[in-house]
Amino acid sequence: MLEFPRWRKIWLSLLTLAVVACAIPSFFSVFGIAYPDELPEPTVNLGLDLAGGSHILLEADPDEVAAQRLQNMEETVRTEMRNAEPEIRIGDVSTANDRLSFMLDDAGEIDRVREILTPIMNGTGPVREWELSVVDTSRVVLRPSAAALDNAVTQAMDSATDVVRRRIDELGTREPTIIRQGDTRIVVQVPGLQDPEQLKELLGQTAKLEFKMVDQEALPSDVAQGIAPPGSEIFPYAAGSPGEGSAIAVRRLGGIQGDSLTGAQASVDPQTNENIVAIQFDQQGTQRFAQLSTQNVGKNFAIILDGEVLSAPVFNEPIRGGSAQISGGFTADTANALAISLRSGALPVDLAIVEERTVSAELGADSIRSGLIAMGIGSLLVIVLMIATYGRFGVYATAALVVNVLMILGIMAALNTTLTLPGIAGFVLTIGAAVDANVLINERIREERKRGRRVVTAVENGYREASRAIYDANITNFIAGVLLFLFGSGPVRGFAVVLIIGLFTSVFTAVTLTRMWVAGWLKSKRPRDLNI
Repeated sequence: MLEFPRWRKIWLSLLTLAVVACAIPSFFSVFGIAYPDELPEPTVNLGLDLAGGSHILLEADPDEVAAQRLQNMEETVRTEMRNAEPEIRIGDVSTANDRLSFMLDDAGEIDRVREILTPIMNGTGPVREWELSVVDTSRVVLRPSAAALDNAVTQAMDSATDVVRRRIDELGTREPTIIRQGDTRIVVQVPGLQDPEQLKELLGQTAKLEFKMVDQEALPSDVAQGIAPPGSEIFPYAAGSPGEGSAIAVRRLGGIQGDSLTGAQASVDPQTNENIVAIQFDQQGTQRFAQLSTQNVGKNFAIILDGEVLSAPVFNEPIRGGSAQISGGFTADTANALAISLRSGALPVDLAIVEERTVSAELGADSIRSGLIAMGIGSLLVIVLMIATYGRFGVYATAALVVNVLMILGIMAALNTTLTLPGIAGFVLTIGAAVDANVLINERIREERKRGRRVVTAVENGYREASRAIYDANITNFIAGVLLFLFGSGPVRGFAVVLIIGLFTSVFTAVTLTRMWVAGWLKSKRPRDLNI
């Protein structure tokens, strides 16, 4: 137990120094000292409660998901009935009262309609998605099942959470906390964000991009009064667009959704010197866009973003390359923000900001100061108690304690983890665990000396016997820390990270390093008694 070959001493010393060195840049950052640019700079990121930042609570409207499902089903039904051989003629289509209904010109086609729609109603999952009924022998009614609607809302919220995460990562922030809360809410916390308005603007934009054909038969006087022809809907022009202040009627079905995009980049049109967003479609989107442009050469199509028309250009020729440009009076910043939103994906549902909270950097500094004071006072009291109680062995325990704290910071910096206020609490708990290990060892050595063991034998038995209890206790704490990390979120995970790292470093410093130091002292001084 007390034999340390030279190679092992060198290895342990180099490992300790390397990990401790990773903590140095963090101290430069805390005290505002310039750090050499040519050196690697692993630093500990500070959480929202320490560095300040923004907290935003987003909420979605599940009714919007239901409405979108009805619209998609309507388009599917129209397509299937039109493609049937022979064609099944339908009319009087309605999506009122959260259901889709339509009339059959020939009531004798009911069985064919059931056969065509059954695979669509069953869906691909274990839950039946739609229920079909017939009213007055010729009206077909499709109602979404409650289980399928709940599943659709869950999928939409999961997708929205992923989109929000990608958008925030594109902002260049570090370690954001983005979690679901309940069925329809998302919590967003971004430490160190200096411009919360930019975050709110980006998150508030759904980036729902659509390409729809303009209804050429709509009368301008009716559109101005908000009257849309059957099968069409009215959208206003966006601010800064050529038609600002007016509206336009577009065909409700048959367009292209923005979920077919594979890329979006902000750029400048070399001919007009106008800020634009260049987009690219995937293979399916390219085919649909080529088909739409081929069938409608010479006609206007509307580019609609978040319910507002950016522009309504003409298809001068078929567009088969899968690329297009979006213009609409963008500035460089708004064009870049739109490109980020489109790249990260369109939100499947609108998100409204229901709560926002900003933590100032000054409040974060107060939290750091209070945490450091608490940790400093606690550490000082522990150090005084250890040295007064165990003498030289208390000094070793104190040195191990300092190294333990530095190693935790070094590992956190190397892993680029985030330190929160609960993480500081984890530091304090780790200090207690490290000291507890040294207390167990020292008390066990005392017992061995009282039994008459020689100095070397007492120390060797003390470390060996106490290590078993230390390992058992830390394994239990490790399991608890892993569970906190897996099932917790935000500050709870921050606490778990520091706790798990601290368990490894406290065992290493309290057992391995102090044993190496004690072995070196015993070998060089060969004391006849221990002051412990």
